[in-house]
Amino acid sequence: MNTINSSLRTKTVNGIKEIFICKENNLPVQKEQFTEMEDQVETIVDVILKNKEMMLNMVDLKVFDDYTYFHSVNVAVLSIGLGTAMGLDKADLCNLGFGALLHDIGKVFVPKDILHKQGPLTDNEFTEMKKHSYLGFEYLASEYVGSVGAQAGILDHHEKFSGGGYPNNAKGEKISLYGRIISIADVYDALTSDRPYRNGLLPSEAVEYIMGGTGNLFDPDLVSVFIRKIAPYPIGTPVKLSNGLVGVVTDNFESFCMRPNIRIVKNGDYEVTPFDICLADRKAFNITIVDYAK
Repeated sequence: MNTINSSLRTKTVNGIKEIFICKENNLPVQKEQFTEMEDQVETIVDVILKNKEMMLNMVDLKVFDDYTYFHSVNVAVLSIGLGTAMGLDKADLCNLGFGALLHDIGKVFVPKDILHKQGPLTDNEFTEMKKHSYLGFEYLASEYVGSVGAQAGILDHHEKFSGGGYPNNAKGEKISLYGRIISIADVYDALTSDRPYRNGLLPSEAVEYIMGGTGNLFDPDLVSVFIRKIAPYPIGTPVKLSNGLVGVVTDNFESFCMRPNIRIVKNGDYEVTPFDICLADRKAFNITIVDYAK
């Protein structure tokens, strides 16, 4: 079961898309458009609060052309889920979600030839790209849109926990809480998304990257929450195992997010009488998920 239904996700995607397109075409964004986004975020918050004991199932359509908009919504859902697991109240969750939804709004001010370049950016181009977090913060602050916390989250989402990030080279708790949360959500969804120039990583590989960045890129306490609440392979996901067996995920476990229970249905190309393998069981520790099954 996905955390957010397709209707709510699509409505939110369309709303964020309208805001980006207005700014890209130098058209004014109406206050009502931001208000509608706040309403959508509150609805997402209500859904997640109602199901807060569930792990976050984040399999979603990865659409090349609309990547920015789907990514923005996914980052908001993930961020709200993390905030919920941390015990943030509803007002905080709404502010966090709004900042996460608009975390990349500053990219509308980056030259399009840099933003859509297929290959590696030059040093000068990367310098221009890095301005987007400050430009997004400055835009919302100048328009008096969003809370101070939401604006800080947008400003800080590319800071690194041990320093060396941008725009302010902030460290540790000098980085806003919203910024530290959005950073994890942003990287996870970006890594698992297919792009025109590369295929997305397996969710388990993205989780391992997040875990590997603990204390350097990401707040260790937040990573600990993240790996308890994310379900890299939601129930119903068809997967291929390292031993050649093929099956479907039937259950997830908070303490072992990358090791779900699998209902085996095939051995290679041949159907078998269904049986279960629990990857969280010590006897199965030598077995891993290596790909999605078709």
